[in-house]
Amino acid sequence: MALTHLAYFSVALLLVCAVPRGFLGDLQGAQGTVLVIGTLGLWRYSWAALNFTRALYFKLRVYPRWRKARDIRFAGSTARHHCYFMVTSYMVDQDTTLPVYRSIFRAAMAARDGATIVASVVDGMDERLIRDIYRNMKIDPNHVALEIDRIKANGKRDAMSQALRILASFSPNHNDILVFVDGDTLVPEDVWARSAPVFMDGKTGALTTDEAAIIDTEGLFKDWFKLRFNQRQVMMCSMGLSNRVLTLTGRMSVFRADLATDPSFVRAVGQDFLDHWRLGRVNFLTGDDKSTWYWLLSRGYETAYLPDVQSRSYETQPSDSFFDSSKTLMVRWFGNMMRTNGRAIRRGPRDMGFFTWWSILDQRVSCWTTLVGPISVAIAAVLVTPSVIPLYISWVMLTRYMFCTYIAVFNREWFPVTHPFILYFGQVSGAIIKTFVLFRLDRQKWTRQGSSGGSGKVMAFYDRLKMAESTAHHGLAYAWLTLAILFLNTLE
Repeated sequence: MALTHLAYFSVALLLVCAVPRGFLGDLQGAQGTVLVIGTLGLWRYSWAALNFTRALYFKLRVYPRWRKARDIRFAGSTARHHCYFMVTSYMVDQDTTLPVYRSIFRAAMAARDGATIVASVVDGMDERLIRDIYRNMKIDPNHVALEIDRIKANGKRDAMSQALRILASFSPNHNDILVFVDGDTLVPEDVWARSAPVFMDGKTGALTTDEAAIIDTEGLFKDWFKLRFNQRQVMMCSMGLSNRVLTLTGRMSVFRADLATDPSFVRAVGQDFLDHWRLGRVNFLTGDDKSTWYWLLSRGYETAYLPDVQSRSYETQPSDSFFDSSKTLMVRWFGNMMRTNGRAIRRGPRDMGFFTWWSILDQRVSCWTTLVGPISVAIAAVLVTPSVIPLYISWVMLTRYMFCTYIAVFNREWFPVTHPFILYFGQVSGAIIKTFVLFRLDRQKWTRQGSSGGSGKVMAFYDRLKMAESTAHHGLAYAWLTLAILFLNTLE
């Protein structure tokens, strides 16, 4: 590993040496490009430094005290805290279903005040397998109740809303908790013991935890997921300081049970939508984790983060190539983000706090600012001198290495030399995809399901017209961005 990192810096140095002598002195007309990239870089790096500082302060100082105080308060409580689990499984292979449900049953057995599990499945084989696991583990049915909801394959939102209605029939109270789990995610055995004390604070509506990916095959896809989850830990810790995370991850999050079974919450999960000025009504097919998050945000509830509790999910590559796989996943993830981002921004900072509101706004702004650097360099290379290209590549290599270093230090593990390249790829391709979905909020697709589409049944001509409009608006936005960069790059 040391040799690969040494080679990395050697390449960065060689790229600087490839720049003609004297170019760095007068920049040969590329002053505007350097000024634009430097100014934006200063802004983005200061924002990253702020989040890193907040994350460190939360993880090392605030969270340990916060956890200790709530544990003490919880130990003195005589209230019962029943643990409910809602598990959704669709097209998950048996090799994954076995360890996942074993982990869920172990967590349920460890819940001091009993547990109830509602599993939503489509395939009869899954139902039989889950019941076999339950019997073979010799679970006390008086302590852990299992109910399986066999449904048609109408999508995850429909499965969740049906399961929540079943859970509502058990009349959970304000002290009970409800764990949302995907059928490919391993649940920590102490999830009840670590989560229940958090809800002693009546302002807390839900919490989410650290995540890790289980990927057997070595390669870029595994490195990409590792870096994403390490970045996520930093950002979640930063947001945890405000007690308002930016998403309640669908793989595993914990909710106050009476809130999650509220009829309006169930409707938000099953029938969330967006009224768009151009696209009309966009019914949400994916993004249930954003719907649940927004429901709590709009009602003033806080959402906590537990950095020392970790769920682990089995991740499979959707396509043969890393590029196609990452694109498929990012289109879904960022589409979910953008469909909820606008309405969250419109709520303003008064109820959620300025930092949380600004972080949501930054999601919308950063997809454009990230593209300024590559576009500026491309313009300068064509109109001024191609010497800016090796200089820019070297700059990217050094700055992304710096980012990967502090992410690694925060997570206490070193990184492979692929991470700086993957980080830059994720930033630029992510920005392009965010702008793509921003103008096409009606386009949605699950990774495992064929569900896609927009707002209801419409004529094929209208679909084509909307696609043409989206392309025109997207192209116009890029044209204005390029013109603005051309103007700034001419500044002396």
